[in-house]
Amino acid sequence: MGAVVGTLTMNTKTRRLSRGDKNDDDLEMTMVCHRPEGLDQLEAITNFSKRELQVLYRGFKNECPSGIVNEETFKQIYSQFFPHGDASTYAHYLFNAFDTANSGSIKFEDFVTALSILLRGSITEKLQWTFNLYDINRDGYINKEEMTDIVRAIYDMMGKYTYPVLKNDAPRQHVDAFFQKMDKNRDGVVTLDEFILSCQEDENIMRSLQLFENVI
Repeated sequence: MGAVVGTLTMNTKTRRLSRGDKNDDDLEMTMVCHRPEGLDQLEAITNFSKRELQVLYRGFKNECPSGIVNEETFKQIYSQFFPHGDASTYAHYLFNAFDTANSGSIKFEDFVTALSILLRGSITEKLQWTFNLYDINRDGYINKEEMTDIVRAIYDMMGKYTYPVLKNDAPRQHVDAFFQKMDKNRDGVVTLDEFILSCQEDENIMRSLQLFENVI
């Protein structure tokens, strides 16, 4: 999660907080193509305070002056944090998870709603979001191919800093181990209920997913 947050806030957070800006700019919604929801409404639907929303928005607008992010820009921003690997494929999947409306762009509302879940949501909410990330075709199930694609993309992104050094078949082995535990009824797919139950029952799975949180 640090990659996305850091990108969109690092240029403004310290400066803005030290100045103690007032709320009268209400997310500074001038001179942008997309105007986000009002501050009060966003505060009501997320777990962020008004001050935090202001900081996040300024960072977002600094990187994306138009108020929206397309996939190519998202990939460019995200790849800055993984210079020793290829982050393009994982960024594609992550972009789609943020773009819940399948509109081809991410608005500030999309960004802070997902961020609220990932940073301050309950365990169940975080697992639901992670399930949706792995459910690439959005059919309500995760199959082995989908999970393998995501895991391989993560390994590709981490590049030479993946530890321990992984063999080419590591993603498939990782997924096989996951599926053996998650696919309770052995029908070849994992449902949301199976995913949540398996993660909550198995500390090793939870630990693996928590490691992946660092790349979200």
